[in-house]
Amino acid sequence: MTEILSGVARRALAAATIVALASSGATAQTTRSTLSAPLPDSVIPLSLGDAARLAARQSATAQGARFRADEARARVRATRADLLPQLTSYVQEAGRTFNTSTLGIDFPSEPGVPPLFDPQGQVEGPINTLDVRGRVQQNLLDFGALGRVKSAQAQARSSSADADATAEQSATVATNAYVRAMRADADLRARRADTLLATDLLRIAESQLQAGTGVGLDVTRAQAQLAATRAAFLSSLNTRDHAHLDLVRAIALPVGTDVVLTDSLSSAHSAELIPDEATLVAQALRNRPDLVAEEERVRAAKQGLSAIKAERLPSLGLVADDGVIGKNGAKLLNTYTWGLQVSVPIFDGFRREARVQEQQSVVRAAEVRQRDVEEQARADVRGALIDLSGAADQLAAATERLRLAEQELAQARDRFNAGVAGNADVVNASLALTSSRMLVNDAETLYQLARVALARATGTVTTLR
Repeated sequence: MTEILSGVARRALAAATIVALASSGATAQTTRSTLSAPLPDSVIPLSLGDAARLAARQSATAQGARFRADEARARVRATRADLLPQLTSYVQEAGRTFNTSTLGIDFPSEPGVPPLFDPQGQVEGPINTLDVRGRVQQNLLDFGALGRVKSAQAQARSSSADADATAEQSATVATNAYVRAMRADADLRARRADTLLATDLLRIAESQLQAGTGVGLDVTRAQAQLAATRAAFLSSLNTRDHAHLDLVRAIALPVGTDVVLTDSLSSAHSAELIPDEATLVAQALRNRPDLVAEEERVRAAKQGLSAIKAERLPSLGLVADDGVIGKNGAKLLNTYTWGLQVSVPIFDGFRREARVQEQQSVVRAAEVRQRDVEEQARADVRGALIDLSGAADQLAAATERLRLAEQELAQARDRFNAGVAGNADVVNASLALTSSRMLVNDAETLYQLARVALARATGTVTTLR
């Protein structure tokens, strides 16, 4: 609550300061000293490119995507385990008894001599053993396992590309938030200029009334204009604070961090050499991480299909163990077992054929998505170029209107200062100037959003300056 009240107090103080500076005639000098003053240590200067790179690096969505890419790389290592030796060892001490009739061997005896074992069976034992042994198992040749490893590697590359695409999306969100913050700053400067103008008009109207050359209606009209501009200024100040808060969240800085934008709408639309559409489309198809991700998905799906088909081929494995065994630890003798096994799949109830059919559908779906994303990239480039061209034309028209509005206001003020007209024309001209400034801000904002859209379409948001 204290922070909210202090924010309200700052807004009121800012509005009062604007009026006081205007009436004292020291506005220009104070503004210059403020702009040249060093930034406090707690203030972070931030450019458009800085915002894009910060969001791509530290936003929650970008970090989550990178963790998912790490998971995919871990799955590659897990899949590769099928090709590596499996080593185990154990120590076993056991005892057992057995029924002699289950041995399956008859022990005949001479006539008159009792049999060695009861023909109906008898329990012998216990037989105690101590077995210490190591075991190794190795797939020497398994085409299915090799295919699964290649498929997992392609999926890992796809996840890495997805992480890059998510970072680009985060950077796009941050740059759009930066443009909105620039717009809010520009609107605030325009409302400040309107307030200064209204304050100056009120001063002139009061001076003329005191000199007997003006009328009270001019003073009342100037006071109403000043009240309206102060209300607009406070509203713009609130909008600016919200825009900066959104920007701080978009670049994953702690809430409460104070940032100063080093770029502005008026300084960011310098003449740029825009390549032709074909060059931009080629750049998009080469650089866009979402396209790279789709290509890797298609490759992973095809590798998965090859892996399933490779399961029809024979596989070769080695199994061996070596250790010592005896009745107790006093005397242990070495024994071993080894073997080579060739497995030949013959029939599995058409399960493998069903998996092949399923994976073929996965491949076709991935190829459809890839073609769709390629077409979307072309559409994004063309749409961004259309917006960029339209915004440049709107900006030129709005700039011309602003020049004429400033000229109209200067002429109206000259007539009002000379006492040959009331301030109605000045008020109307100031309203036209306010509208012209808003149109310029709108056009500059559209131009910057088009620049960001073009960078997003070509996969170069994080390289913005």
